Amino acid sequence: MRGDEASDLISDRVAQTIVDRIMRGELKAGEPIRQDALAAELGVSRIPVRDALRALEMRGLVALRANAGARVVSRTAADMDMSYRLREILEPMLLAESVPNLTDAQIEHIAAAKAQMDALEETEDYLPRSREFHVSLFSGHRSPLLAYIVNWLWDTTHSYRVAYARMSMADSERMAAMRADREQMMHAIRARDVDLACRYLAIHIVRTRHALHRYAAARPDGEASGADDEARSPDWAESDAHA
Repeated sequence: MRGDEASDLISDRVAQTIVDRIMRGELKAGEPIRQDALAAELGVSRIPVRDALRALEMRGLVALRANAGARVVSRTAADMDMSYRLREILEPMLLAESVPNLTDAQIEHIAAAKAQMDALEETEDYLPRSREFHVSLFSGHRSPLLAYIVNWLWDTTHSYRVAYARMSMADSERMAAMRADREQMMHAIRARDVDLACRYLAIHIVRTRHALHRYAAARPDGEASGADDEARSPDWAESDAHA
């Protein structure tokens, strides 16, 4: 293995360590990331740590400031609103690219992921199951640039989804509405009805945005923050974005 390849692997490992800690809530929104301490803990030099932080800055997970070091990104309710409005537009576009190319096997995988979402009982299961369902929806896309942009939006909204997961699992009416959204999407996808599938996905995202607005309004600082395990890049974006 060449030296540059080994260096890339080390920086990737450091980046994933940081992401994992954000996902688990060990690194919270606005918290500083001590580069020297992290390098010493992981037994690496500061170079791969800096490279990892730059990569995570590009993903919208970390903020780097001259003379101030690195911090976990902290976003406001206004940031959340804009991110979700963009998702309302772009994710249906990506779904429209995906649906015509889905194989029967991929559609059955979507159905299986949906069934797992419908059967959820524990909050900690919500986020990985939600990820799997959405990854499967986009698995037929042929638009790496659009997938890259959607992936970036997922990363920049990762902190809001943990709040939504907690709200949803505690609200049977909201859970029922979300199951209905997924059921309608599933019917549309099986029928290869692109317009209808995209419409239901947009409704699903709008519903989430409105619920998060209510959550943010109830917070004294007006900030939607947290961490979840959707910070890891989805396979549907990761596989093509670097092609």
